[in-house]
Parts: sequence; structure tokens; C-alpha cells
Amino acid sequence: MRQTLIKEKISKLLNNTDHRQGRIFAFTIQSLIVLSLVTFSIDTLPDLPKTTKDILYGIEVITVLIFTLEYVLRIMVSERKLRFLFSFYGLVDLAAILPFYLSTGLDLRAVRIFRLLRLVRILKLFKYNKAISRFHRALVIAKEELILFGFVAVIMLYLSAVGIYYFENAAQPEVFKSVFHSLWWAVTTLTTVGYGDMFPVTPGGKFFTFFVLMVGLGIVAVPTGLIASALSQAREEELAERLASRGHAK
Repeated sequence: MRQTLIKEKISKLLNNTDHRQGRIFAFTIQSLIVLSLVTFSIDTLPDLPKTTKDILYGIEVITVLIFTLEYVLRIMVSERKLRFLFSFYGLVDLAAILPFYLSTGLDLRAVRIFRLLRLVRILKLFKYNKAISRFHRALVIAKEELILFGFVAVIMLYLSAVGIYYFENAAQPEVFKSVFHSLWWAVTTLTTVGYGDMFPVTPGGKFFTFFVLMVGLGIVAVPTGLIASALSQAREEELAERLASRGHAK
């Protein structure tokens, strides 16, 4: 009985922000997440003094210990432990602390930024924010078109890589070594980024690049237009539902 009461208190502290202790705990954890992200970013600066590195490491140890305790407590109070472990939040929480203990050299501290999504849930923005609901409806409306467009974009990406390979391989064998090497050029050109690390030198390659750039403008514009149109339709449907509900109320 006593263990059940303790478990309920811990669960209330971790998951319920309707009381003062729960809000303090939630915002403390969120503040620690921000602190860990800041220290991670500072740690990437070159030529840091050893004293600064020691301080950053100390902060990292403390935050990881707190995050680990929170993670263990969440598992303890969870009614469906496996479901929590393999949930989005469970996996993010694990990825944020596990590399510290394994010392694999893989730094996943940046993943902790996803833990800030709990703040959105704490503030219940998902429940009351109509814009998020409207955007979700727009994605549902344009889902088929976006999927079809995605397939077309992949096909164009591959054909662009093949085309530039045939035009430029003979002139630049070290740059356009294969279709796979040419895929990077295709990505940067179709998205109109154009880093300039790979560029055509033959007349045929330049003409082909012009053609790919024109297609790329469409690839960038089409999804934007689809989502904008779907958002407009979602607003109209939302307005129609409001008018219908008022009509029923009368």
C-alpha cells in the first residue's frame, strides 16, 4: 500500500503539472535540457582552456545523472513499461543519456532538444492550438499529391545524376566518378542550393544543368503551393464546420 502511494506521488510529480511541485519539476528539467545544449555547443569551440572543459564536463555529469534518475523513475511509474521504452519520448530520453555511459565517441547530446517537446505538452498547446490542428488537416488533404510528388522528385534526382555523369565523366573523371558521386550534384542543383563544389565544364553539361535548374525551381515551388492550397481548404472546412455547429445550436 505504501509503495503504491509513493508510486502515485512520483507519477503525479513527473506527469501532472496541475500542481505547484509538478510545474517546478517540469520547468527545472526543461531548464537543465537548455543548459546541457548550451554547454554542448560551448564544448565544440576550439582551444578551450582546461578549466572551462572541466567545468563543462562537471555540468554534463550532473545533468546526465539527473536525466538518468528521471528516466528510471518514468520507467518505474509507467503502467506499460515496454510501451514507454519504445515510445518517442522514451527513445529520445535513452539516446540522450546512453552514449555518456557507453563512451562510444558518438555524441548525441543535441538529441536532447527533442525533449523540449514535453514543454509543449506541459503547456497543452497541442490541445488548444487550432493552427496545429489546421496544419495537420492540410497535410491529410494534400497527402496523396505530396507522396506522388515525392516519387517524381526521386526519379528526377536519379535521372539528373545519370545525365550529368554522361556529360561530365569524360571531362572530369575525378569529380563525376560515378552516378553515385553525381547524386550529390543532383541534390544541390535540384534544390537550387548549388554549393559550387561540383560544376559542369562541358557545353552539354552546362545546358543540362540549366534544364535541371528549371526543373529544380518547380521541385521547390510545388510542395509549397500544395500545402498553401491545402491550408486554404482546411480553413474553409473549419469555417464551414463552425457555421454548421452554430446552425445546429440554434
